[in-house]
Amino acid sequence: MHGLELSDPELVNLQEAIMNSLTIKKILSAQDPQGFWITPKTMYLPKYKASTHSLLILAELGAQRNPAIERGIEQIFSSQQYSGHFRMEQPKTERARASTLADGVCLDANILYFMIHFGYLEDPRIQQLLDFLSKSHSSSNYGWPCRAFPINPKSVFPTNCFMCSVKGLRALTQIPQSKRSQKITTILKKEIEHVLENELYRYLKTPQGERKAKAGWTRFGFPLFYNSDVLEVLDTLTSLGVKDSRMDDALEMVLQKRGSDGKWLLDHSFNGKMWVDIETKKAPSKWITLRALRILRRLGRE
Repeated sequence: MHGLELSDPELVNLQEAIMNSLTIKKILSAQDPQGFWITPKTMYLPKYKASTHSLLILAELGAQRNPAIERGIEQIFSSQQYSGHFRMEQPKTERARASTLADGVCLDANILYFMIHFGYLEDPRIQQLLDFLSKSHSSSNYGWPCRAFPINPKSVFPTNCFMCSVKGLRALTQIPQSKRSQKITTILKKEIEHVLENELYRYLKTPQGERKAKAGWTRFGFPLFYNSDVLEVLDTLTSLGVKDSRMDDALEMVLQKRGSDGKWLLDHSFNGKMWVDIETKKAPSKWITLRALRILRRLGRE
């Protein structure tokens, strides 16, 4: 659909079909009239059904901005600190909203991803989030700090959370090149190198000091929420035009996973935990196949 005007009948019909799909209808039907899912007190819990998870799925499915989604977005903004950072729960006091805590950037990144998708890039509150991401990015190392990472510093190569790097890179990639500040452009370049340096998914460290693959990232899934996999990382890198020999191992994995029918399976799934199941685990997946083919096309490996 690249090159089509927003008013093009073909694009309009596709958007209507997406919004009328059973999956999107079920997610939206679970939304409270005020805009939140489950509870307004926390936008993150319970996992996979709360407001942030629901809006992220809707964005990844291609849902279009409408009044219901706008109400959901405003609920998310109610959890934003003055710094631009988003908390999992609504701040109960002025002191909490004024906190300068810089933690859990993987959540900020996922929020940025769906905010951009739904057309909020120019919103001052999202510009505030971008300012926070720029200021909290490590100046001496790659990535963003996170209290939960690492559980054991001896078991990983990165100093800061590698998941934050992957999710941050994916979200910042959604900003049109013409609208990226110099700081954002610099962060993108640094995080591309960070991901490549760790061979996309080989950031774990053995007792002998050798690189080890993150096994969970070799199982392709959709949606992924705060998780990631090789396919998502490759999709992000290739969308930026990156071609590097350090991607070869991951690319070979993608090729090996292609079935004789030319499709890829859904290896990892959160079915049973979301508002609605998405495809069938261990069965051919249109979402995994779409992502894989997009990667191969960009690299000329179809």
